[in-house]
Amino acid sequence: MRVACLTFWFYDYTIQMANELARHTEVLLLLPDYRTDEYLESIDPEVKIRIFRYSRYAGRLGPSCYPVIRDIADAIHDFRPDIVHFQVNNPMLCPLIPMLRRYPLVATFHDIEPHPGEDRLLDIGSLLYRLTLFMSRALTDRMFVHGRALKDILVANYRVPEERVHVIPIGEHEVAPFVKFEEEGREPEGLRVLFFGRIHRYKGLDCLIQAEPLITQKIPGARIVIAGTGEDFGRYEEMMADRDVFEIYNYRIPYEEGARLFQQASVVALPYIEASQSGVIPTAYGFKRPVVVTDTGSLPEIVDDGETGYVVPPRDPEALAGAIVRLLEDPAACRRMGERGYMKLKTDMAWPTIVRSILPVYRDLAPAPGREETPADRTFTGRAPAAGKER
Repeated sequence: MRVACLTFWFYDYTIQMANELARHTEVLLLLPDYRTDEYLESIDPEVKIRIFRYSRYAGRLGPSCYPVIRDIADAIHDFRPDIVHFQVNNPMLCPLIPMLRRYPLVATFHDIEPHPGEDRLLDIGSLLYRLTLFMSRALTDRMFVHGRALKDILVANYRVPEERVHVIPIGEHEVAPFVKFEEEGREPEGLRVLFFGRIHRYKGLDCLIQAEPLITQKIPGARIVIAGTGEDFGRYEEMMADRDVFEIYNYRIPYEEGARLFQQASVVALPYIEASQSGVIPTAYGFKRPVVVTDTGSLPEIVDDGETGYVVPPRDPEALAGAIVRLLEDPAACRRMGERGYMKLKTDMAWPTIVRSILPVYRDLAPAPGREETPADRTFTGRAPAAGKER
């Protein structure tokens, strides 16, 4: 079987998928020339690579983009794949998908709809993103999403046939680029709670800021570390009851610095008010750190409540503070949950496990004669959210 893997972003994710697929199939990996240099050394020698000229077109779509779109299509045609698998993340897919309809198309959705606050009615970027999502739903043969809650939304809200949507865990996404800078033997420095990643309203950072007085009342000396960039940070600083409790890194965090922040942390907090899935959770597991997440989207599907961290209701500073305090008061529990998270990462969320779910879907679309089939979507059995919890 020959599989063409295409992405315009999510480099680490797509490379890991291609590396594992190459153990079973012939793989062509198509990557843009935009900030990919630091990832190239992680590509398995068995993977064929095609770098396409994208940097001059990044952030815009128009007639001038035709040469790069044609270049991608020609590279795929030359490879003659049985399957084309792409990550849904760029409006250039809108003209490209119809050009590739001769092949079975598989799409991985990292988000199934725009996040609150990122979707503006008359904004051309928002309209193109919605068009990209629509075409990826309507013109592909199979879809992968990172959680059952996300599949349910596609089926219920967008009328996608259930048999076209398959669930896989998010995998060791954005783990290796950080962990390669891990310092052996480095332990958490004090009692530190880490919020890491893009800063947008749906991430619920205001809820963590509101929880801070409740945390420091119980745990004097605790620090809240905020690392990442996004919307105007001034509104968050105005919410802080005690600015000195917070340690702020308001810029795009390099992998080496990110590794230090994860190692220094006792707990990683994801107080999101809306989510699909998050690469912060596997990264925290990679550093053996427990997480506190909110019960939104498919976040609870990769957090075993009370085992690898805690799941709390969204928009509830008291519940968030209570879970964080329980962990900070019990360093042994932090270590134990961190170890369990790491084991989950290396088993349930490992790429060999994921690819065992992906290959049957490929074979359903391009069956190999004489090969016994494993029914698609039967090989991933992640733990369901606790009874009584709703999205």
